[in-house]
Amino acid sequence: MRILLTNDDGVYAPGLAAMERALRRLGEVFVVAPLREQSGVAHSITFLTPLQARKVYVNDKHWAWTVDGSPADCVKLAISAILPEPPDLIISGMNGGLNVGINVFYSGTVGAAVEGTFYGITSIAVSLQYSEQGPFQQAADLAVGVIGKLLEQNSTSGRLYNLNIPLKALQKESPEIKVVPMDAAQYWETFERRTDPMGRTYYWLAGRPDPRQPNPNKPEQMTDSTAISQGHVTVTPLNFDVTDQHCLSEMADWNLTPPNGGKPHGGEHTGPQVRVSWRG
Repeated sequence: MRILLTNDDGVYAPGLAAMERALRRLGEVFVVAPLREQSGVAHSITFLTPLQARKVYVNDKHWAWTVDGSPADCVKLAISAILPEPPDLIISGMNGGLNVGINVFYSGTVGAAVEGTFYGITSIAVSLQYSEQGPFQQAADLAVGVIGKLLEQNSTSGRLYNLNIPLKALQKESPEIKVVPMDAAQYWETFERRTDPMGRTYYWLAGRPDPRQPNPNKPEQMTDSTAISQGHVTVTPLNFDVTDQHCLSEMADWNLTPPNGGKPHGGEHTGPQVRVSWRG
């Protein structure tokens, strides 16, 4: 089996090296990863500037390719230009930090896996709960065990899975694996308002829930977020088709043609007068 391994933490991330070692049990591993950390870039791609790919050597042995682009760029370039043949499986991770709930829309880790499914290749995003010195190898060995089971059960190519491992699960001899939906509830984050040495205001995303805005939509069923909080490993099947099918059927009979073909009835539109203040 040919396996393409990428991530969004960069080619030198410890989680990537741990996954590469563990994935050797399943087949031949090709590493193509971003040159720099690309956390939070989602499914962005590079098309206004060229991409450069360079070889990375470990102990004088070619270990990986690194690309000065996004995780999705790495998957595109690997399949189209770098790998001798398309991979049978794509793994993105192991990310240093969970990707659960609506975070999957921001995640570069998940974005790379989504890109793989565009090519009809089963792709799995793998994430470990953050800690300063994460037990990446232990988590990677567990993840590969779960991945092997997924491949045994799945006869359909092009599937997309999101696998998350909490630290609590690694403290158990036999952690439970929960197949759960994504938590789609909105949650709130805070921005810290600061001032730079020039007196200009800037904002830094703090990434913590805002206690003034409690989450009003606690899900009734178990989701990836609730299962993770209970110390379970979670697997969530995802789909890149985000069409709201129910709403699509409802809109079939809507008449959305504007009056007069959408043309103005007279007069010219003037744009707003914009003024930017950097003083805050």
